[in-house]
Amino acid sequence: MVKLNKIYTRTGDNGTTGLVDGSRVAKTDPRMSAIGDVDEANSAIGVAIAALGTGDTAAALTRIQNDLFDLGADLATPGEDFAPSDMTLRIVATQVARLENEIDAMNSGMPSLTSFILPGGTAAAAAIHVARATVRRAERTAVAAAQAVPLNPLTLSYLNRLSDYLFVAARFVNQNAGGDVLWVPGASR
Repeated sequence: MVKLNKIYTRTGDNGTTGLVDGSRVAKTDPRMSAIGDVDEANSAIGVAIAALGTGDTAAALTRIQNDLFDLGADLATPGEDFAPSDMTLRIVATQVARLENEIDAMNSGMPSLTSFILPGGTAAAAAIHVARATVRRAERTAVAAAQAVPLNPLTLSYLNRLSDYLFVAARFVNQNAGGDVLWVPGASR
């Protein structure tokens, strides 16, 4: 359980931050860049939830926000043992599989794509597209971090699948509001 009595500690004033094991790294460390981008993606999902209001999609995104906190904890835990334990949060295969199952369920009732789509439509769908693009950046940053330090491979799988999930979720939201906004190549020439 997390208990924060004081928000500032001054321990990061020298440009370092602490990892789960107590070690300290530079705030510019590739691992910290990935954690920051995941945090930004989580915030973008929060904006999408606010645009959606209540409902099944908002509830699913709220669950995903919790997963992203788990993912951030996973990224902040050094080592090469990626097995979860009572003291170590790790992303697990069932979390990735759940995203795949939910993608398939949303996608089953939608028409096949015949064009690329523009990131827009309803305000909620547009917010989901912003979250999708932000997750893609978090994935790129995590891949770069994984080239420098050992990271749980399932964190990369989860981020990759999450961007797919958000793409389908935006289409799903737009489906009930007139459909996708299609790209028309060269339309502005």
